[in-house]
Amino acid sequence: MKVKDTPFIPRRVPGDIVFAGVALAFALFLLSRLGSETTWVKDLSLGSQPRFWPAVSIFGMVFFGLIYFIGSLRHLAKQEGNVGKEILFWLRSLEFTIWFMAYVFITPVIGYLFSSILFCVLLATRVGYRSIGSLMVAAGLSVAIVLLFKTFLQVRIPGGIVYEYLPDGIRNFMIMNF
Repeated sequence: MKVKDTPFIPRRVPGDIVFAGVALAFALFLLSRLGSETTWVKDLSLGSQPRFWPAVSIFGMVFFGLIYFIGSLRHLAKQEGNVGKEILFWLRSLEFTIWFMAYVFITPVIGYLFSSILFCVLLATRVGYRSIGSLMVAAGLSVAIVLLFKTFLQVRIPGGIVYEYLPDGIRNFMIMNF
């Protein structure tokens, strides 16, 4: 018989021990910094002390983090899944952080319009839209977003380095509008 999820009997997943360990390590780090980041002032009541409420919070984090970590350790022996697979599943979300950072770094080089079109089409392809119609919609959407931000919202985004190689009239138009 499978036990239903309740507040007192949580459903555990294979990577639970990793999350519990990171949470406990973070709480212990905060506890180690408590003395140097807060002060204890003479002649103040306990509730008015600058160190009191942060200490209550951090001791609570350590206490409950330790309970969670011990529970995860006890469950680790009975675990059915693979911890490594669970961690790799969590790390997959970092792919989109890398996409965003690449977009941020390439925008000053090739410009807001071209980088938006490029990344919108690449991300559409990445998530599975590969028909010409879908990619055209992605490109059109990116142009619409650029126009919205640059003209209607008047967001000032620097032009790309490649704009410097365009003829004067086109360069000014591209810098001002795209």
